[in-house]
Order: sequence, then C-alpha cells, then structure tokens
Amino acid sequence: MAEKLSAVKGMNDIAPPASSHWEWLEETLRTLMRRYGYRNLRTPIVEPTALFVRGLGEVTDIVEKEMYSFEDRLNGEQLTLRPENTAGVVRAALEHSLLYDGGKRLYYMGPMFRHERPQRGRYRQFHQFGAEALGFAGPDVDAELIVLACDLWTELGLTGIELEINSLGQPPERLAHRKALIAYLEAHAEQLDEEAKRRLHSNPLRILDTKNPAMQDLVNAAPRLMDHLGEESLDHFNRLRSLLDAHGVIYRINPRLVRGMDYYNLSVFEFVTTQLGSQGTVCAGGRYDGLFEQIGGKAAPAVGWAMGMERILELLKEQGRLPEQPAPDAYAVVPDAARVPQVMPVLRALRHQGVNVQMHAAGADGMGSMKSQFKKADASGARFALIFGEQEMQQGMVALKPLRGPRTDAPGDAAQSMLPLDTVADWADRLRGA
Repeated sequence: MAEKLSAVKGMNDIAPPASSHWEWLEETLRTLMRRYGYRNLRTPIVEPTALFVRGLGEVTDIVEKEMYSFEDRLNGEQLTLRPENTAGVVRAALEHSLLYDGGKRLYYMGPMFRHERPQRGRYRQFHQFGAEALGFAGPDVDAELIVLACDLWTELGLTGIELEINSLGQPPERLAHRKALIAYLEAHAEQLDEEAKRRLHSNPLRILDTKNPAMQDLVNAAPRLMDHLGEESLDHFNRLRSLLDAHGVIYRINPRLVRGMDYYNLSVFEFVTTQLGSQGTVCAGGRYDGLFEQIGGKAAPAVGWAMGMERILELLKEQGRLPEQPAPDAYAVVPDAARVPQVMPVLRALRHQGVNVQMHAAGADGMGSMKSQFKKADASGARFALIFGEQEMQQGMVALKPLRGPRTDAPGDAAQSMLPLDTVADWADRLRGA
C-alpha cells in the first residue's frame, strides 16, 4: 500500500458539519459589510517577500520567524505566503489606482500563513476577515470601524468582549518616546528577559506588550507614549473618544497597547476576551497612514482591523452561540429504484421553486427498506418526507409525511397527506415553510 498522507501540521481540513458554521459566519460578515458600504477585495495568497519586509518591519516577529518564504525556482523571485493582508490591500490599491476618485471601504476574507506553534484558535494556516477604509483621515472612520465590530458581536450574540484603545501618535512623537523608553530600559537591563534584550534597540515598543509576568511592574512604570503626543495627535484621539461615547461604546484606555506591525500610527484598538485562554484578542487594528509610502506609493490615510475567524468560532462555541446544522426541507423516500427516472424531475422542479430537497440514493444493496430510508430521512433533519411509492405514483401523487413531532415510522401514518405531482409550484411553499 502507498504511504498514507496527512495534512501539514497546523493546516487543517474543515469538513461538514463544521463547515456550515464557517458558511454562516461568512454570510453574516458579508451582510454586515453591505450595510456599512464596504465592498469585497480579493488579493493573491502569494505576494513579493519585500512587501511584508518593507510594510511590517524587518524586526517584527512575523518577518523574523513566522513567514513562509521561498524562491520561485522558475524565475528566482522571492515570494511569501501572506502572513496578513493589510499590506496586500494597500499594494492592490496602489497597483490599480483604487483611490483615484476618492476613498474606498473594502473588506477581505481568506487564509493567512504563519509558522508558529499550533494552539487553540491559532493555526499555521488560519483565516482572517478584515475591513479597511482607505483615503479617510478623520477619526470618524476610526469610530465607524469600531462600531461596525461592536455591531458584529451583537449580530452573533457574543458577550464578554471588551474594547481597549490607545494612540501611537505620529513618527516624531514615537521617536521621542523611543529614546526615553530605551534609556529607561537600559537603566533596568538586569530585569529584562532575553526577548526584551533582543528588542531593546530594534523594536523597544514591543517590549511593552510582553506577556512575561516578571516584567509587568517594569513595563507599567515605563515612560508612556501618551505623554509624548502633540496637540494634533491628542485631538484625533479625543475626537475618537467623543464619537465612541456618542455611540454608547464602552472602552478602556490601555497606554501599553501597541501593535505588532511597524505601519501603525494614531488610533490603535483591540477587542479582547478572557474566555479563550492566552489567545484573548479576537479583533485588532488601527490607523496606518504611513503604509502607502512605505511600499512605494503616494501618501494616503488608512485605517482597518482584522479578526481571526477560528477564534470567533471558538468563542461562539464557548458561549453556545453556534447555529443548528442546516437541514433539507424535505427528504425523498424512493422504495423502488425503477421509479428514480420519474422522481428526479419532480425533485428538480421543487429545487427550482427554492425547496431544499435531498433524495435517498441507492447503496451497494439497492435502495434499502422503507424503514431504513425513513431512518435516514429522520437523521437528515428534514421537516418532511416525500414518499414516492408505487401506488401513489400510479395515481400521479406523492405522499407528504411530517418528520418533526409525534409520528411513527410507517408510511401509512394518518398525518400523511397526498400531493399532485403535476402541480409542484402550488405546494412547494408548504415544504419551504413559507
């Protein structure tokens, strides 16, 4: 026998019934995006490696340790499986001049790739949904995106998600803070762990986001970026707060909140929960006004967020909010295989009328007994069984049997009714529950 092959570690199949939950979440997201005027953008899974090195920063964890990068052996190009999609969205906006006639509200969903240890809600191939507003400079769009996410939690029925916000200011303000932060950390070098020492001069802001309990007192006493913000940055942040207050959005200012990519400025935010263990962030984002220039384009303001779909589904499961599995409206019981050529056109006519109907299919031993077919009809979750018995079909009829509620497995149950085969459109509504 050939060697059995399995999926790559951390890159998982999504099969029924779980896939129906994904479809439901995806459609919920698409519907909400339409309400807010966001339109879908689809970018390639593979991008030039330089896009992420330039956009995310050479000393970020993603670029240093997590990217799946390779050389295209056909032409020598350096390519990378996308670890995130904001840089790809901006690259597409520049390449296709999407902002030539004004700002754009866009969304995406799809797989991303990072080489890290697989854990709950975090995989090497994971799926993100993101919303990006390009070409809008004011805090009103920052607030819009935050409120949009709040509306999503309501739509999904999720609770216990808290919002944290902060401002990273502008590059000159961050530079002044960086100098003060490095000086402070150097004065307490003996308290730094190895990761912090490595980042001290390359990306000191990320040290503030450490999860090491032994360093919490140290980072809590570190110089605050908020104290280095100028008048314009503070005004942007305060107007964002006023807009959130006007919407009744509850938030907490977290002066230690930073983002892992170099392209962020001004507003940053995270939606967090305590119900997923250490992987508590379910949605995060902020403003990235400098990214267009970083990847070779004309400066343009931008803001967005992304969420891990696996984590959202984990949280839905944790809170018992996943929907029931979809079921057909009707299940066609066909006692005699010889009747299948007559049955299939009827079922097709029902489907044209919007009825979800599943037909019993023959196995190795034929169609099986009526009893076995009724068991499968019941297991399908269908509300009705359509019984295409010989006697019924000779009369040009089909028997309709409710499957939900008190019943027996006998096709002659008194709850049955007869429907004419030549007037499908007249009784299709009954099967749909219309």
